[in-house]
Amino acid sequence: MIKIAVLVSGSGSNLQALIDANLSGQIVGVISNKPEAYALERAKKAGIQTAVIEHKQYPNREAFDDVMHQQLLDWNVDLVVLAGFMRILSAKFVKAWEGKMLNIHPSLLPNYKGMHTHQRVLNTGDVLHGCTVHYVTAELDAGQALAQGLLKVKVHDDVNTLANRVHVLEHVIYPQVVEWICSGTIRHTEQGVLYRGQAMQEPVQFCKF
Repeated sequence: MIKIAVLVSGSGSNLQALIDANLSGQIVGVISNKPEAYALERAKKAGIQTAVIEHKQYPNREAFDDVMHQQLLDWNVDLVVLAGFMRILSAKFVKAWEGKMLNIHPSLLPNYKGMHTHQRVLNTGDVLHGCTVHYVTAELDAGQALAQGLLKVKVHDDVNTLANRVHVLEHVIYPQVVEWICSGTIRHTEQGVLYRGQAMQEPVQFCKF
């Protein structure tokens, strides 16, 4: 059984979606860099171990990441899932977990890497928006995309309505991708990412129009 750790900084709505999905893998631990994160309460209610590792208590990013890395090893983790984790990870940490770490980004990558994606989509006047689950690499929001949730931007959408609608999609596609990895439907190999045994050329897309 695949052992999963979830890294969080905030309310943990994506963590809750993963808990509710009854994955064939097991969420063995939740790490937060913020002791007040509500995600920790969600984990405790589900009987999942938690660890608080406050970045402010470490002299640099590498030292903080080393402590997280050790905690993940102690839990024998196979897959790391970033769910609203608001820290940029060191290259060393990312390298150690390459092919074993996922993130979800609120845009249709490769468009709109980085912050403030909803505002930027509205500013540009795009018709389509959504979210992308991807493997984490040292370059920000640049790892291979595995799945995307798509929606149409409505005439009256603002940043909040758009963010809320994208969140709903996140809660659908993130558990799905994690389950695909648990079941071996998606596999990260030296030859690249395989989906149902075939080389994955582009992300699987889920549309909510």
